[in-house]
Amino acid sequence: MPPRTKAKSRTRTKASEDNLVIVESAAKARTIERYLGKGFAVKASVGHVRDLQRSNLGVDVENDFEPKYSIVSDRRKVVNELKAAAKRANGVYLATDPDREGEAISWHLSQILDIPPDEARRVVFHEITHDAVMEAFQDPRGIDHQLVEAQQARRILDRLVGFRLSPFIRNKVAGAQSAGRVQSVALRLIVDREEEINAFVPKEYWLISADLDKQPSDIPFNARLYRMHGVRKDPNNPENGLLPDESSAKTVSEELKSASYTVASVTKRQVKVRPRPPFITSTLQQQAARSLRFSASRTMSTAQSLYEGVALGDGEPVGLITYMRTDSTNLASSALQQTQTFIESEFGEKYHAGHRIYRTSSRNAQEAHEAIRPTSIANTPSRISRYLSNDQRKLYELIWQRMVASQMTDGIDERTRADIDAETTNGNTHKMRATGSVTIFDGHRVLYNETRDEDAESDDARRLPPLAEGESLDLLKINSDQKFTQPPPRYTEANLIRTLEELGIGRPSTYATIVGRIVDRNYVTRERNRFHPTKSGVAVCAMLKQFFPDIVDVGFTAGMETKLDDIANGDLERVKMLEEFYGPFDKALDHAFQNAQRIRRSEFDTASGIKCEGGTDLVIRNGRRGDFLACPNYPTCKFAMDLHPGEDADGEKIEEWQGEFTRRMSQCHLLHPDGVPELEQRVEAKAGVTCDGGVELVIRNGRRGEFIACPEFPKCRVALDLKPEDESELEEWEQKRQQRMQRCFKEHPEAAKRRTTRSTRSRSRSGTRRTRTAS
Repeated sequence: MPPRTKAKSRTRTKASEDNLVIVESAAKARTIERYLGKGFAVKASVGHVRDLQRSNLGVDVENDFEPKYSIVSDRRKVVNELKAAAKRANGVYLATDPDREGEAISWHLSQILDIPPDEARRVVFHEITHDAVMEAFQDPRGIDHQLVEAQQARRILDRLVGFRLSPFIRNKVAGAQSAGRVQSVALRLIVDREEEINAFVPKEYWLISADLDKQPSDIPFNARLYRMHGVRKDPNNPENGLLPDESSAKTVSEELKSASYTVASVTKRQVKVRPRPPFITSTLQQQAARSLRFSASRTMSTAQSLYEGVALGDGEPVGLITYMRTDSTNLASSALQQTQTFIESEFGEKYHAGHRIYRTSSRNAQEAHEAIRPTSIANTPSRISRYLSNDQRKLYELIWQRMVASQMTDGIDERTRADIDAETTNGNTHKMRATGSVTIFDGHRVLYNETRDEDAESDDARRLPPLAEGESLDLLKINSDQKFTQPPPRYTEANLIRTLEELGIGRPSTYATIVGRIVDRNYVTRERNRFHPTKSGVAVCAMLKQFFPDIVDVGFTAGMETKLDDIANGDLERVKMLEEFYGPFDKALDHAFQNAQRIRRSEFDTASGIKCEGGTDLVIRNGRRGDFLACPNYPTCKFAMDLHPGEDADGEKIEEWQGEFTRRMSQCHLLHPDGVPELEQRVEAKAGVTCDGGVELVIRNGRRGEFIACPEFPKCRVALDLKPEDESELEEWEQKRQQRMQRCFKEHPEAAKRRTTRSTRSRSRSGTRRTRTAS
């Protein structure tokens, strides 16, 4: 059970007020308060109000991993307001989100507000509509302590790994920032895929096909060679009999050019194309990435706004979708009935399939949530789009269409396969195959077609003319295409999330955070919507593989997720799970600190072939925004800029880069005095302006043109625009000069002394005024 502080009996004042309802967000609070009406005051906790202490590990590993909680620093004001409201209230309802995190927030609130366990009233609803909210308040329950235990176990586990492993990574890998229990596995998947790609050796092969026609048909079609001399040629398996080189391809092509072609067999079959189930969190993130190019975090923030409520015209805000953090495909009976009525009225009975029930495929599915669906099918995208932002409109349309299509009939396609004999003049018979597909009934596809990872058109999508066994065909052309085997593709955000889900790693609510974190830490970059590991990311992954193989092991991490689910189901004790993990982890950490060799930043650098004007060889480094040119003496020298645009770039871009390079050299030239004599002359140009310390300022040239600066830069950072020639601007310029001089006083004691004297006098006069006022 979660640790419980002794609950005090809450004393109510004589002037008790309304019932207090606590939700997580202010937007949700406003909507629910309107639904509940008089007698209820709804306030927001604004997310978590209490968390593990940040100044230390926050977990007592010597005392059954007891968590040490403190109020989140920027929630203190909120907590004080909630405490005051709770003292005045007749009762307190905890209506946080319907998942483990929401359950934990309710438990923390009950501890902070001194609500006895038997008095805690937990309210759960999966959509923010009037009926759903009112129904939930009719049947409040207690706090589910097993869910709280599971959330605490996950939080403690993540803290143990992150708090203790991150300092090791920062110490041993230059530029690295952190390591985490789940983010490290996601990073390994990307790094391992990159290693597969780098190790891949492409093999050449050739595909032979024929463009054929049937008289009097005017529909030419393509048939591919699939069997030669009785041996099958499989394009999906280049190792198994494909034509290996151009010479063999030419030999076969010449034979086929003089061959006669006859239809050997025609096979037709009808295939049902079933609709996809309504969205869960992971599939919504994947499809939004494919169709809308939304990141996982963008998808979730947009879905959150649709869930919390949108005002439709002059009416009250209403939640447009059900709760967006779910791994269940269940649907409420009322939603099924609404959808059936809509399909029959808009598309006709032949498009309605009855109530389709989808079973959840996730092996670690949590809580009896619903799938992500519209709260009302009547709110069609066309009806409410004018009230939505652009992102809201796109995502809502995707959710709405997927839900309605999930209850529509199967599509029906007729797929045709024609095998064709090619009899050559030398007596050989080669087999060709043509495939085609025709839509017989569109079914659910009249409304929704899913965007897939691979956009290439399938051969089955081609239409074939009517063919009959024994018919002769005319040859139009022989095609001989050189191909190479391809390495596995790099991960997109969509298929990385799908892989994590399939492996049982992470939860629906964590995928966006996992992906965002490895990008923010500069462990991976996005190029053409695909993840590439940086040198820093590869180094971090290699270090973890060597010293912490369990932390980055897919099976081990998935097993931990299963144990967390066992805790939620009451089948495993939290303390036992943490003990089993922490002992080996602590020993591995001690071993790693003693034996790991530090990886320096210079090991990530690549020679650029460009020298700075001081003679130093510049290097290519990788940052959050990709590769850039830098001085290897950083941070002593802070020169950095974009890479050369390349010789193929237009002349204007190259000229702009060269000009910028020359300007940036001023940052390097101060540390390379033999570098650029013309810059020396330019820097020493007198400005005709003296600072308060008596030093004559100089004119310098920066990215925005010339300016006045102190020659003692960077020790002194006085800088201002050139003195204006227009007298009307002099007064404003003088005010700015006086303000900027404050940056010079620390390096010019005479000026600092005068300023101190002035400040003392000013404070003395101010103190005299305050004394008079007080008297």
